[in-house]
Parts: sequence; structure tokens; C-alpha cells
Amino acid sequence: MGKNILEALAEFPTLDGLFDTHAHPCDGRFDADRDEMFARMREGNMLCVCVGADMPSSAEAVELAQREPMIYASVGVHPHDAKDFTEADIPVLTDWLMNHEKVVALGEIGLDYYYDLSPRDVQKEVFARQLDLAYELDRPVILHIRDAHGDVMDILRAHKNRLPKCVVHCCSASWESAKVYLGLDCMISFAGPVTLKRSVNLHEVARNMPLDRMMIETDSPYLAPEPVRGRRNEPVNVAHICRFIAGLRDMDPQELCTVTRENGKRFYRIR
Repeated sequence: MGKNILEALAEFPTLDGLFDTHAHPCDGRFDADRDEMFARMREGNMLCVCVGADMPSSAEAVELAQREPMIYASVGVHPHDAKDFTEADIPVLTDWLMNHEKVVALGEIGLDYYYDLSPRDVQKEVFARQLDLAYELDRPVILHIRDAHGDVMDILRAHKNRLPKCVVHCCSASWESAKVYLGLDCMISFAGPVTLKRSVNLHEVARNMPLDRMMIETDSPYLAPEPVRGRRNEPVNVAHICRFIAGLRDMDPQELCTVTRENGKRFYRIR
């Protein structure tokens, strides 16, 4: 890791037009200063996708997107909550996705074998059901994958002829796995872990993957990047991720900011 990258990480976020493509600004950890957080985002001309993880948080994301011009919403049922998914959720998700202009994706959905908060067979069934829905509605998908790359790849391959556009959120894949996702026409998004010294596999992915397939995110309030690790994360910190990856690729950070913003707008079909 070069000295110039570490120096860049220490700079206060000053990039213009960042797009945090995956965050949770409705989370209760923002209750005390949410307006101030939004003011910091507006100062930087930011865009942000507020991501739902279950039906209640998806409803909150839709409401926030309707209220805040810079916020867009994604709706869906996370693998943690797959055990609570019912077919009655389908028409509600469909209504949000088809009748609310600022609801731009289905997700986050996928498989999480680290916590196993829902049985794995249920996770797979609910994941496949939501993939089918996204394909039927022609909407992009946000993939949550933790300790489950093999099964996610199998499910995506099984849907190859009916596969919606997908983004691998908070990429944790090796370069070999990343090439499989790229071969399935997925986007790949990097969060705070890419800035850690020990994340050499992620550094390889970020350095070598096609630039037009890259997105950046905070997943805030989780996964704060260096140099704010250990604090509550927030969308403006996506600047640290942008600067770090720019250093890996020997790019101007503002150029990478612009490229990833346009990539995110294209993926989410934001005009």
C-alpha cells in the first residue's frame, strides 16, 4: 500500500458528486443527527440509495426517498429475514417497484451463512423467488452474499436465462470469484473493508476489474472505512473508499467519483 494512498485517506472528504449506492440512513443510529447528516450530503452534491432489509425498513426507505430529492430507495427481504417472508409480500414489493419512480431496485437479497438467522433452504427459496420477481418486473437487484459465494453462484447460473441485472454489494470475493460474477454481467460494489490493509484480495479485485462495472458504497451505519474505522459510518465517508481505490488504480479521485456516479446511475436507471 503506497504512502500516497494513506495520505489520501487522511484527507477530509471533498469530492463533488459522490454516489453512495448502498446505505441505511433510516437506521436508528442516525435518529439524533439525521438532518445534519443530510446537510453534509447536500453540501457534496451526493446521491444515495437507501436500502431496505425487510418489509418495514423497505417502507421507510420508500417514504424517505419521496421526501429527500437526493435519496433513492431499494426494497426487498434480506436473507436474515427470509424466515418471515410470505407470498403476501410480493404484491407490496411489486407496487413499490412499479408505482414509485424513486424505488430503483429490489434488495438487498441473497444468502448469509455467517449468521444463519434464517434456515439455509428458506434463504435459497426466498432469494430465488425475489430474483424471479425482479426479472418479471425488469428491475435491478442488490445481492447480499456472506460466506455463501458458491450457492449464490449456483442460483445465479440456474437463473442465467432469466437473470436480472445484479450488483454484488459490499464485495468480499476473491479475484477468481469476482470474474465469475463479472461473467454473469454483475456490477461489483466496494465498501469500507476495501480500505483495510489486510484486504489484499479486495485490493486485487478493485485494481483489476473493469472500471465500467464498479460501484462504491458505505453500507452505513456499518463498516466504516479507514481512517474513520470504529466510528458510526455515514454516506459522506464513501469519499474515503473512492480515494483509496483511486490510489490503487493510479487515478484521479474526482475522475473515479464521476465514473462510479455514472455507473450507479446507469445501473439504477436514474436520469
